[in-house]
Amino acid sequence: MSYRTALSDVLDGVISPAAATTGTEGRFPRGSVTELGRAGLLGLTVATELGGGGLGLPDAADVVTQVARVCPATAAVLRSHYAAVAVIESHGNPWLRREIAAGRHLSSLALAEEGPAAPGLLSEQDAQARLWTSRAAAVRSGEVVALCARKHQVTAAGEADSYVWSSRPLAAPDGLTLWVVPAHAPDLFVPARPDGEGPHGSATSTVFADPVLIPADAMLGPDGGGLDIVLRTVLPWLLELGTAGGQSGPDGTSPWAARRPTDSLASS
Repeated sequence: MSYRTALSDVLDGVISPAAATTGTEGRFPRGSVTELGRAGLLGLTVATELGGGGLGLPDAADVVTQVARVCPATAAVLRSHYAAVAVIESHGNPWLRREIAAGRHLSSLALAEEGPAAPGLLSEQDAQARLWTSRAAAVRSGEVVALCARKHQVTAAGEADSYVWSSRPLAAPDGLTLWVVPAHAPDLFVPARPDGEGPHGSATSTVFADPVLIPADAMLGPDGGGLDIVLRTVLPWLLELGTAGGQSGPDGTSPWAARRPTDSLASS
């Protein structure tokens, strides 16, 4: 069965009937996400040798486009999931990739740290800084890392199974370090009431870690290498998927994410 056929079945059978409840009551579309996983659509972009669909950004954008016409909240969840999976697919461990491929794992991005603001009040520089700078502390003790941060505008907050999380490097002089943080990790806190940003029902909220302890091998890519991953992987996926879903950037703006810092361009 092609992914388009599978998607059509899920759209007609689950997403469309639940869309009104999701939008009016702000209820997270758990049933839709579950069926997308069963249909192989959460694992659409995971390698075939691990059980995934082996497809890429254009196909993920096609899925987001079709879902957004029916349920913007579910499309927003998929947008963040696919962008997070793009990082995990390049730098994550095979077990996690297999779980995503099997449709049992929903991931999301937890990168922005500045407080919520009305879209019209955000300058392009401010919006950029939310993704490629971090004040989040990361301290290693043996094989355990303590992360301390307040991540804003996290889609599927409290609903995802993991978050792709940014922090200051452990030892590198500059840049970012990315981690995969399990949602069930102790001391990871999500407020009961969402921030009110993002499509109604997308569970877009703040995630607190004060601190959260994770294994040192949960690092995605090299220490300090997260900025390059954000620029080369996260931003292109967010841009394409945001356009597909008729959404703005992850901070409520649209054109800023197409630009990169001058020093990063020079090294690309």
